Amino acid sequence: MELRQLEHFVAVAEERHFTRAAERLAVSQSGLSASVRALEDELRTPLFSRTTRTVRLTEAGAALLVEAERTLAGARAARDAVDAVRGLLRGTLTLGVEQCVAGVSPARLLAAFHREHPHMEIRLRQEGTSSLLEGVAGGRLDLAFAATVSPPEWRGELVPLAREPMVVLCSPGHRLAQEDARVAWSELRGESFIDFHPDWGPRRAADEAFGSAGVRRTVALEVNDVHSLLELVHEGLGIAVVPHHFSRKPEAGGLVAVELDGAHRPFYESVVVLPPARAMSPGARALMALVREAPLR
Repeated sequence: MELRQLEHFVAVAEERHFTRAAERLAVSQSGLSASVRALEDELRTPLFSRTTRTVRLTEAGAALLVEAERTLAGARAARDAVDAVRGLLRGTLTLGVEQCVAGVSPARLLAAFHREHPHMEIRLRQEGTSSLLEGVAGGRLDLAFAATVSPPEWRGELVPLAREPMVVLCSPGHRLAQEDARVAWSELRGESFIDFHPDWGPRRAADEAFGSAGVRRTVALEVNDVHSLLELVHEGLGIAVVPHHFSRKPEAGGLVAVELDGAHRPFYESVVVLPPARAMSPGARALMALVREAPLR
């Protein structure tokens, strides 16, 4: 079993498509297929269930994926460590980010990192917080910028970035749309809500707050990006409980942000999720040095 074969296998597993995986790796599709078949022959079991339209992991493939990602991460870390001793910073930095994380500008941060370390390849994955935690734990990600992570979920290091209240965002014609007002939890009963999918940080924070307040709610419209959420609120199709900085976005112009009153006021927290210190790659250490610089926060 070779590292090259594991790289091919992981690419197909992530892309769920041989052609896209071959394009990503800049190899021929026939060569990629032959590499995966050789790996299956060596392991004596199919790793993918193939049809004319889909490629899915078998049970054996899913088991191998976890170990393959860990093995490839270890190989990258070994190469990076040797380069760091030689005074070079090369290789790949793979990081994940929650949508609209507070306390840091990922674009400015990565631009500064690229200027300082032009020989490092940067890979970015935007995912929900649960997926980000799994990625760092499995070595698929060097680090992640996530939201609303509780200590039981992550035993490694968490570096705080920001903490801000969440507010009710509604259209100007809504009954709750009063400037400088506060809304009680009981007033939210019966409202139709717009929110993210359950894995996104703002949704996790809102669900926890509603549960603590003992208020049941109906999320009628689930979206996967901030702009869609704001557009739906603009159209009066529901209200949203979101981090306060959402209300300052240009796309939120005209919407009304109302504070929540009471003991169960929700907060949105952003953190950097790091692996154990001994497992941190040189690229991750270099990025964290930039994170701690005030101009990029």
